Amino acid sequence: MELRLDGKTALVTGGSRGIGLAIARRMAEAGAKVMLSSRKADDLARAADELAAAFPGAEVGYHPAHAARAEEAQACVAATVARFGSLDVLVNNAATNPYFGPLTGLDHGRAMKTVEVNQWGIVAWTAAAHEAWMAAHGGAVVNLSSVGGLGPEPGIGWYNATKAAVIHLTQQLAYELAPAVRVNAVAPGLVKTDFARALWEDHEDRISAHVPMRRLGVPDDVATAALFLASDAASWITGHVLVVDGGSRSQATGAVG
Repeated sequence: MELRLDGKTALVTGGSRGIGLAIARRMAEAGAKVMLSSRKADDLARAADELAAAFPGAEVGYHPAHAARAEEAQACVAATVARFGSLDVLVNNAATNPYFGPLTGLDHGRAMKTVEVNQWGIVAWTAAAHEAWMAAHGGAVVNLSSVGGLGPEPGIGWYNATKAAVIHLTQQLAYELAPAVRVNAVAPGLVKTDFARALWEDHEDRISAHVPMRRLGVPDDVATAALFLASDAASWITGHVLVVDGGSRSQATGAVG
């Protein structure tokens, strides 16, 4: 099955690198008009140029915005609709993790920064897209959660708590926005990105040996899953969390399937 987004517009937050850029690439390849957003205009310009070079004729734009600021989300959504004429797919990918360590050592500042970007950002961007376009025309929202949101791990417990919240927000928004808007999430395992480099760089072989598929994920593994959830192939799927982790979670829990 070929997954296509011809005639549709996709907005990807955190779209200048890593998983976000891989998702944008897949969606441009599938025929979508793509708007990239992140905080830094220079990084966005580079990413947009990369996509335009990879897919001649693709319509690609960018608009800087802070993921935790509702007014900037609204401005980015408005710019997307003004430029491309629609907003059919929203990918809430932007995330941050300023703290590594036990919950008992977490300070309020870094705790709130993580919540504002990872959790509140989902609500702010979805609300902006819904009000500006999707309430009247329909659409699909894909949120980026994590397998860490499904259980405890050392060091990144607070980040994982916000990713658990993303799972609940996905289900709640799916309930509230149906039937016009579908809302789903992808929960990646450990993926080889700069964002997660500290978790895998010095011991990739050891970690991979414990993954049933015997390798870590790469951004395109997640991008393909996001494309499926955004496409009409998933037209009767909403409120779902798709785990993409090479089988790691099923092995850890003893579950199959």
